[in-house]
Amino acid sequence: MGHQAGASKDLPPTSAPREPIPVVTPADRAAAFPDLAEHVAHGTSIHSYWALDRLEAWDADEDGAGVGWEAKGWVGSDLNRLWLRSAGERVDGSTESADVEVLYGRAIARWWDAVAGVRHDFGAGPSRAYAALGVIGLAPYKFEVEATVYVGESGQVGLGAEAEYEMLFTNRLIGQWLVEAEAWNKDDPAAGIGSGLSSVEAGFRLRYEFNRQFAPYVGVVWERV
Repeated sequence: MGHQAGASKDLPPTSAPREPIPVVTPADRAAAFPDLAEHVAHGTSIHSYWALDRLEAWDADEDGAGVGWEAKGWVGSDLNRLWLRSAGERVDGSTESADVEVLYGRAIARWWDAVAGVRHDFGAGPSRAYAALGVIGLAPYKFEVEATVYVGESGQVGLGAEAEYEMLFTNRLIGQWLVEAEAWNKDDPAAGIGSGLSSVEAGFRLRYEFNRQFAPYVGVVWERV
């Protein structure tokens, strides 16, 4: 009937073979992945972040009402930042203990900054000033970590460390675990500091984020001083 064996009427007419894909050369790879200059890899625009992490009140029995706070923030670029940190407690209208830290931060690895600066303590006892050196970052499994060494005027050396972990029950309901400790090499009775493990705090807070700027919470905290 004029048909060739094995031929199909649905196949297009025979055409010339297509040109094969050329082999990728080192020059092609270099053009696709050029080395980035520092100003390209890290932006130089100025940004800022401010957070009042903790603001809570409690009944201090015969001493009156207590208020505690913890705040942090930074302003700067991807590589260089000015960090500010503060924490403290007030009871019956007077400051029992508080500190303010001013630190220069430099990115040293992905998710990690090295910081150096000064810390000033004030409150019911005498004020104290310390040099500070530490790290701030995100450890594996998304633990937020801060660790800082403090050196006082009289040779006093302390280590403060804090770790936080967040559990998302929903996109708005979030649980936060917290462990914080501070240790010193010698006593400072006037400032209420003892040698060894001076203070330990562990707690859990459950917050509801109405939005990223406002998230009230309830929690329980165990503290040893």
